[in-house]
Amino acid sequence: MYPPLPKSYKGSFPFKIGTTSFIYPDSYVRNVKTLAPYLDEIELIFFESAPDSLPSNHEIKEIFSLANEYDLSYNIHLPLDISLGATEPSTRHFAIKTIKQVMDLTAALSPSTYTLHLPYEEIDFENERIKRWKERIHNSLEALCTSGINSRIISIETLNYPLEWVEDILIDFNLSVCMDLGHLILYGLDMKDVFNRYKSRTSIIHLHGANERRDHQPLDLLSESNLKTILKMLKRFKGVVSIEVFSYDHLKASLKYLESVWEKHEV
Repeated sequence: MYPPLPKSYKGSFPFKIGTTSFIYPDSYVRNVKTLAPYLDEIELIFFESAPDSLPSNHEIKEIFSLANEYDLSYNIHLPLDISLGATEPSTRHFAIKTIKQVMDLTAALSPSTYTLHLPYEEIDFENERIKRWKERIHNSLEALCTSGINSRIISIETLNYPLEWVEDILIDFNLSVCMDLGHLILYGLDMKDVFNRYKSRTSIIHLHGANERRDHQPLDLLSESNLKTILKMLKRFKGVVSIEVFSYDHLKASLKYLESVWEKHEV
């Protein structure tokens, strides 16, 4: 038996509160079943694209039934080992194929969003190199979206570069944004500016404790100034907030901390 959360946080905030499917060292189903009574949404993270790393059709059916039983919704984090902007055409084609496969597998769950990384893995930040990377992403998304996928359900996550680099891609394909506040802190990017600029496109926020050295920690790692900035954002947000941590202790501490500071801070 795994320890349950001490209380339910369903409906406690103006946004949906959730966390990852890797809180307990067990299966997707076991994580969902243990967390479902206490949260509004679960982020199903698919770290790898290998077929044996993805949940089976039977597991998806079980996860679907748990959603109905506990009034739960899901979002999907697409595999981290794919790249629509890779230099090798075969790598890009595999990424497109994988995204379609995951969407087909999980369609019955009606996810709120599918979060996608667009990793920048070039050797430098030379303008022409960035331009070619963006062109490859554009071509990949064009191929993906012409297959009938609703592009707005895909949310592009903030990583280690300014989101402005792909802003024209967001607009061209009508994509959503996954605003990972921990990443913005870790890489020294301006949270307030990013939020104000992309709030209307943001379907999900990844929230975790972070500073300039590490992230995906309990929320009490946040500095007072970053905490105030984040709370001001959250007071204006109605989407999904996923506390993106990966252990029971970190989740329990983060939920308790968020609840304790929520009403104390005026906006």
